[in-house]
Amino acid sequence: MKKGILFFVLAAVIALAAGCGNSGLKDAKNYPIEDFKFTDQDGQPFSKKDLKGKVWVADFVFTNCADVCPPMTANMAKLQDMIKEKGLEDVEIVSFSVDPTVDKPEVLTEYGKKFNVDFKNWHFLTGYSQEEIEKFALENFKTIVKKPQSGDQVIHGTDFYLVDQNGDMRKYYTGLKEVPFEQIIEDIEALQ
Repeated sequence: MKKGILFFVLAAVIALAAGCGNSGLKDAKNYPIEDFKFTDQDGQPFSKKDLKGKVWVADFVFTNCADVCPPMTANMAKLQDMIKEKGLEDVEIVSFSVDPTVDKPEVLTEYGKKFNVDFKNWHFLTGYSQEEIEKFALENFKTIVKKPQSGDQVIHGTDFYLVDQNGDMRKYYTGLKEVPFEQIIEDIEALQ
């Protein structure tokens, strides 16, 4: 009898712990992001270790983008403002350049300034090869990045990615049109 009760209690604890693993996020994913060490808009090294213990929102953009990147960056700037208004701490924003040969640190800085970015918690990253960012995006965020042989426009997704304090990508949302800002804020709060 005691073994039966012990088994029941143990099963309940395991089920409860498994349920807590998603931190209340509906349709949560659990894709671990590999370690990385790139260069930010200040020309400084920036790595996954700099994000440890923080919730972060990531996207993939480039400064010469003719269509989707400007509205995506404007939407991310709006999200940054909402994060501040809510008083949420330890939340970072990371924008990975998908055109690293063009997007040098100073170019990324100027791009961010056009959107009134607060660089205190928003990092634009570069400092890798085209092949590296294409592989990194696919393997970690399950998204396509591809620079065609001709032309200067890079093919990439338009999602925002929510990453938890352990460096696991938990959810993604459209970053272009009808961005679910309130849901993203709620999900950040759930993770915290």
